[in-house]
Amino acid sequence: MLGLAVLVVPLVARLDQQLVDLGAASLSPRLAHPFGTDEMGRDVLLRAVYGLRVSLLVGLVAALVSVTIGTLVGLVSGALGGIADRIIMRVVDGVNSIPHLLLGIFIVAMIRPSVGAVIVSVALTHWTTTARIIRSEVLTLRSRSFVDAAISGGSGRLRIVRRHFLPHLAPHVALAAVLMMPHAIWHETALSFLGLGLPPHLASLGNMINDGAGSLLAGNWWASLFPGLFILLPTLAISALTQHWRDRTGPRRRSELQL
Repeated sequence: MLGLAVLVVPLVARLDQQLVDLGAASLSPRLAHPFGTDEMGRDVLLRAVYGLRVSLLVGLVAALVSVTIGTLVGLVSGALGGIADRIIMRVVDGVNSIPHLLLGIFIVAMIRPSVGAVIVSVALTHWTTTARIIRSEVLTLRSRSFVDAAISGGSGRLRIVRRHFLPHLAPHVALAAVLMMPHAIWHETALSFLGLGLPPHLASLGNMINDGAGSLLAGNWWASLFPGLFILLPTLAISALTQHWRDRTGPRRRSELQL
């Protein structure tokens, strides 16, 4: 429903989210503008919807890229084992030792603030968690009897990865991608708030909060409050989705918790 609303509202709305109307600047919430207007007379509700759409797009792409990197790294580390596994895990520890936001700012600063730069920044700072999860699962699978039987039967590493590891890892990868989206959205919002994320002309929740922060002392609380609340929507929606997923995939565990 959230994704559908983000896609449909801009199509049916008759207002331009970039339309400047100084005569309607800093209007409090009312019937014509339920979330009020900003200092340039732009409708906060419409811009928040556009900003949420951009955040969802960035979060989805960044999560997919990040999870793909983490899956490949974890799969290679767990499948090879030995010295290769230790070296890869030390690299993972090194990346984890750097604060994600600080590393993200450095990456964006090396490029030009844009949608692509934010996606690259989020993807290169959030893959380590997925890598650790996938590696742990691969190490567990390596000790299973069916893997030993496949090795005894002459199967190579690539065949074992393709026929035995990937089917078992698919649910973990899908769940990691879903859970990564809120992190990517918050990361993009933080970068945009600091002026290092999306360009100012794009409606971004971080840009809107940054723009509205300057008018808080004038009493225009709505310019920052409503975009901030919009950031919570994907987190709450994904939390509900993962709870439903867990209830559907683990009915025995759910009954135990209820008891």
